[in-house]
Amino acid sequence: MTTQRFKLVLTSILAILSLTLAACGGSAAPAPAQSAAEKPAAEAAAPSGQAVEIRYGLWDSAQQPAYEACAAEFTKQNPNITIKIEQNGWDDYWSGIQTGMVAGNAPDVFTNHLAKYPEFASKGQISDIQPLVDRDKVPTDIYIGDLADLWTREGKRYGLPKDWDTIAVFYNKKMLEEAGVDPKVMDDWAWNPQDGGTFEEVIAKLTLDENGNNGLSPNFDKTKVKQYGFIHQGQGSGKGQTQWSFLAASAGFKYQDEVWGTQFHYDDPRLAETLTWYKNLMDKGFAPPYADVSSLGPSAMFQAGKGAMTSDGSWMISNYVNNSNFEVGFGLLPVGPEGRKSMFNGLADSIFVGTKHQEEAWQWVKFLASPTCENIVGSYAVVFPAIQSGVDKALAAHKEKGLDVSAFTKEALDPNGTFLFPVADHDSEINTIMTQTEEKIYLGQTTDVAAALKQANDEVNALFK
Repeated sequence: MTTQRFKLVLTSILAILSLTLAACGGSAAPAPAQSAAEKPAAEAAAPSGQAVEIRYGLWDSAQQPAYEACAAEFTKQNPNITIKIEQNGWDDYWSGIQTGMVAGNAPDVFTNHLAKYPEFASKGQISDIQPLVDRDKVPTDIYIGDLADLWTREGKRYGLPKDWDTIAVFYNKKMLEEAGVDPKVMDDWAWNPQDGGTFEEVIAKLTLDENGNNGLSPNFDKTKVKQYGFIHQGQGSGKGQTQWSFLAASAGFKYQDEVWGTQFHYDDPRLAETLTWYKNLMDKGFAPPYADVSSLGPSAMFQAGKGAMTSDGSWMISNYVNNSNFEVGFGLLPVGPEGRKSMFNGLADSIFVGTKHQEEAWQWVKFLASPTCENIVGSYAVVFPAIQSGVDKALAAHKEKGLDVSAFTKEALDPNGTFLFPVADHDSEINTIMTQTEEKIYLGQTTDVAAALKQANDEVNALFK
């Protein structure tokens, strides 16, 4: 898989989307170890025909209604199989999955993440479904870009794609209007790590103190901020997906040289410059202190009217719209020294290797990744499905609600506008190292950002030796 191929395929498959929007206005990593208890997927027992309940793990409550609809349709087609959806919030979800795998009672099928599946695969805790894909002749070229390939390693496949996402700017339309900021500025606003460019100018203009002075005024009092120009997303555990990834990448930073790469580049000076600028937004009073965001939550602060803008993922569109008492708009990310860049990510469904119903679990996974289910999911307009017809359904549903979500799709359409979510082993250890490092930076516990990142990078790369 190559980034160039990803860009070409994504652009060609989504080309029709631009017309719709106009109308709407290294080195190879070692092979994963196989659990002694793992049974090759090709040997999965045929369905017994008896009543079977498949437990399905999901962390996003906003997507639960869509998958309940998929489950109903699936059971209609497979009367002997019922689906029990088990939804938990992000932290509880992953701790439950990990505990369940050790205890042998994890959900039969669960929503998986690119940051999580390498560890499950290396421990032999999820099934290689490639034999079943081959057996049933399931097409994998129906998915957008390289989404299907992201879930393969050393000839094995650990999931079928369900959706994709990009990052954009969420903004409070009323606050921008009152500040005299035209949202069209986002079409070509610029950012650089030295002075923040027009991106920081807009943030400063949208920041107000208790006396009504904005961040551009010499009388601005950063100790008495009433309205922040930008609600940052806090620390990003070394990925910075919704936090700083788009800024660092637009400056030329790359996490690794390739997917599954064993060398990270957190010591790149361009990342140090980016995180220094990110921290300075807090120091200047243009963004809330790190402690406030950590305790209150960035989306909650934005929805409570504490700030004019934030950056977040396309999967959060409905959350912001449904939980804000003001109109929410969506704008393009700023253009950096190397262009406008958004992380491109996608989820998939995996099968727990310890399931007692391997064949029925596979039938559910296959249905989840089918046009039938992905079209259902698209009609709920919570995420952009991995199949184009599902994306079209999502766009139509957003249009009916009067929402212009073209910022997310325009970034996906840009052949040079996206970069892949970093995929590697040792993700949990990397998260721990980078979370601690970022927090030290944002809390002011280190003044030498470059040195802190160099130390963290050495620790990360040592994990692969």
